[in-house]
Amino acid sequence: MPPAIKRKKAEGQWALGYREPLNKNEENKKNDDGLNVRRRIIEIYSKAGFDSIDPADLRGRFRWMGLYTQRKPGIDGGRTGALEDEELEDRYFMLRVRIDGGQLSGPQLRAVADVSTRYARGTADVTDRQNVQLHWVRIEDVPAIWEALEAVGLHTMEACGDVPRVIIGCPLAGIAADEVIDATPQLRDVHDRYIGSPEFSNLPRKFKTAMSGCTAHCTVHEINDIAFVGVVNEAGETGYQLFVGGGLSTNPMFAQSLGVFVKPEQATEVWHGVTSIFRDYGYRRLRSRARLKFLMKDWGAQKFREVLEKEYLGYALPDGPEPAAPLPRRDHVGIHPQRDGNFYVGFAPRVGRVSGELLGVIGDLAERYGSGRVRTTIEQKMVILDVPEEKTEELADELARHDLQVRPSTFRRQTMACTGIEYCKLAITDTKQRSMDLIDELEERLPDFDQPLTINVNGCPNACARIQVADIGLKGQLVLDENGDQVEGFQIHLGGQLGASFGKKVRGLKTTSAGLTDYVERVVRAYDKQRGEGESFADWVRRADEADLQ
Repeated sequence: MPPAIKRKKAEGQWALGYREPLNKNEENKKNDDGLNVRRRIIEIYSKAGFDSIDPADLRGRFRWMGLYTQRKPGIDGGRTGALEDEELEDRYFMLRVRIDGGQLSGPQLRAVADVSTRYARGTADVTDRQNVQLHWVRIEDVPAIWEALEAVGLHTMEACGDVPRVIIGCPLAGIAADEVIDATPQLRDVHDRYIGSPEFSNLPRKFKTAMSGCTAHCTVHEINDIAFVGVVNEAGETGYQLFVGGGLSTNPMFAQSLGVFVKPEQATEVWHGVTSIFRDYGYRRLRSRARLKFLMKDWGAQKFREVLEKEYLGYALPDGPEPAAPLPRRDHVGIHPQRDGNFYVGFAPRVGRVSGELLGVIGDLAERYGSGRVRTTIEQKMVILDVPEEKTEELADELARHDLQVRPSTFRRQTMACTGIEYCKLAITDTKQRSMDLIDELEERLPDFDQPLTINVNGCPNACARIQVADIGLKGQLVLDENGDQVEGFQIHLGGQLGASFGKKVRGLKTTSAGLTDYVERVVRAYDKQRGEGESFADWVRRADEADLQ
């Protein structure tokens, strides 16, 4: 008899006829659109309280409105994977305020500051996707929070969930003197047409968009599901190169260029086409394979482009140039000229940790020294715009009085941390406070080190802090100390480089949280001693002896 043919399992792709839910998450989405939970929050849950919330809404659809339950205090990292959600979760929420393009007016910043102070115990973190995240939010207060935010044009819709998340953009769009193109019109058009639309409220998983003409490539297009990157074609026209299929987590992949030239007036339609491909062809059988990167890996860029052009656009896109190389530092920290003759002032909170009170101070300073406009960055930093040159140093001094550094050390400037065990149900280790302590300790021990060096700290394997593309990526886990006791610690990834390589995992290279500073100091000193002229940390890691990486 001929050997049996092994049939490939269905991946749950709608376009191939697989409409029946293949897992609990898909069933939950089929039962009711996540967008519908807003009405129940306003009319039922906020009035009847936490105990009235349907579990399918609480642990599923609430995400469509930017809400997660936060971690119950006192549960150590060793119990993270052993407890069910209902055992881990508190009766309070993390609320993510969606800030597309990182753009905040004065009234918007004041509204976020006021919401933080009134309803979130003063908490506020600038995330690495330009949002502001609040904690300790009660379900009873959510409608009032939405009312306050929506009054100034902000919202939390689709800040989480299997939907198009916040659209990240260069914080200096339309402002930077050297930008290739201002992507703001395209970013706003996509947001206004499709965020909150049932057309894309049931995607296989989250969908991350970047739109930018920044010469520094500050939106890290290499690790987004879809990214529009500003380029100039042979005819001198400005438009976008299109990258698709990037993402990190436990199976990191870089986005692939489709090799096309997208005119600004085509960008919304192209975004719609790519997002539709994800909705229709994306894998829904397993959550672990439901990101667009897995479809792109299987199809390749050529097939993806063909399907986009033939099935969704109805026309071919011309070939286009690749973007120029990024700058060594992709942030916008410091004092720099705008195209209108004013200056912008970028400054560094420590790993994005601010507060409602501090956001109010930043708003006051932005109005006193600029126009009131403020931007957030994907490096957990902030920028005040429209400052006359003669006022820049005075503003820098005022910011420094509030521990907001305009000329920070490398360690303050380039250390990033996820939420960590303080609030996150997935976390194993503390991240925010440990990272802030690390910055202080390294500034004291290595005061003269000034080379670009990213240190990204994550409390679990999910890579919210982009550990695989950091010079030093730290993945939280439990490790054994010198006494054989299980304690908080980190697996170490070294030499990650956006678009080039993921961080190297040296066999057995881990550190306890207590020993973290000693390790980082040791490896940074080795690099500083051995580096060649202009040699990056990632390049040094590739050639260094393993003993120097320990």
